Amino acid sequence: MEPINRVESIITPLNRKNVDTDQIISKEFLKRIERTGFGKYLFYHWRFNSDGTEIKDFVLNDDRFENSKILVAHENFGCGSSREHAPWSILDYGFNVVIAPSYADIFYSNCMKNGLLPIRLEISEVEELLANGQQEQFSVQVDLKEQTVTGEDGKSYSFEIDPYYKNMLLNGWDEIELTFQYEEHIANYEKRQQLA
Repeated sequence: MEPINRVESIITPLNRKNVDTDQIISKEFLKRIERTGFGKYLFYHWRFNSDGTEIKDFVLNDDRFENSKILVAHENFGCGSSREHAPWSILDYGFNVVIAPSYADIFYSNCMKNGLLPIRLEISEVEELLANGQQEQFSVQVDLKEQTVTGEDGKSYSFEIDPYYKNMLLNGWDEIELTFQYEEHIANYEKRQQLA
C-alpha cells in the first residue's frame, strides 16, 4: 500500500446519503480476482446509461473533478454488503480519501485495511464542504499526521482516527506488513519454544 500523510486536491462532491456498496461497485463487476481494474466500474449505473453513454449531470462525469483525490459524501456511506471491492474501486479510480459524516462499520474497516483514508466529520462540516465543492472547484488539504482537513478558504476541521489504523496508513502497511514489523520478536519466540 502507498503511505498517506498529506493529500491536497480539489474535492469531488457526491451529495448523496446512504450510498451502499452495490451502488459503489455493482455485483456484475465482482468476478475479477485481482484488486485492480475496478475503478472504471465505480458508481457505474450512476455514471452511464444502459447504452454506455455518460450521464452528463453525474459528478464523476464533470471534467472539473477529473484528477480529484478526495471524495466527499453524505451520511451512512458504504452501507449494504461487506464487499471489499467497494474500497478497491474507489482507490483504483484515483481517490485516496473519503470524507463523510458516518460510514457502515465494515466498509470503514475495509477502507483502512486497503489504504483508503475514511474521515468522519460533523454533518454541518461535510455539508459546508459539499456546498463549496458544488459551487466551484474547491481544494482541501488532508493532513493525517495532524488529523486535520483544511480548505482553501483557511477553515480547518479536526478528525479522530484509531492510532492503530493511523500508523498503518502513515507507513503504507497492510496487516501482513504490520506483522512483519515484529518479525524479530516472532523469531525469538519461536526459538524459545524450540528450546523449551
